[in-house]
Amino acid sequence: MPSIGPWELILILAIALIIFGPGKLPEVGKALGRGLREFRGAAKDITDQVNIEASSQETKEEPKKES
Repeated sequence: MPSIGPWELILILAIALIIFGPGKLPEVGKALGRGLREFRGAAKDITDQVNIEASSQETKEEPKKES
């Protein structure tokens, strides 16, 4: 997966500055940061829930050993 280099980042910031203007740019950055944080939290919650369900299924499926 390609990463964003410094020139690409500068280009993205310049375009954002042109579109939103210098007054709105901090607000847009805060909103974007909040949204990313919420998305990561939701993705982590889903991953944790899937792992819990998978481990509970593995526990149920373990065969009993007879002596």
